[in-house]
Amino acid sequence: MSHILQQGNPMEEWRPGVFTRMCVSALNGAKALCIFEQWCRPGTGAPLHRHDVEEILLVLSGKMEVQFGGTLLVLNAEESVIIPSGVIHGFQNIGSEELHVQAILAAAYFEAWSCPGEVRTVRWKPS
Repeated sequence: MSHILQQGNPMEEWRPGVFTRMCVSALNGAKALCIFEQWCRPGTGAPLHRHDVEEILLVLSGKMEVQFGGTLLVLNAEESVIIPSGVIHGFQNIGSEELHVQAILAAAYFEAWSCPGEVRTVRWKPS
């Protein structure tokens, strides 16, 4: 069991206008989950990518458009979507306010493959 104080986790600017805070990962004791939050300014979000594991995106506040598997879906606060493993997806803040989203990956650290290009990004994996 791990007791985690979130306020100690730093914010990272992953892309211009997109700020990320890791909540749970292998770095603080997780074995099979990676949970993080993102704050996205209007017009920003996550470009197309895929994961080798399932992901849940939960909108905490704001409004976003999610593209996955050839489908476009608009999510508002308190709505979520399950992205199956291997499915190419991305999202964008389409509202006028900041988007706050929580992501949960079925892995102990963040790993994504950009599309196109298949460039691997890994975060919060112990060395």
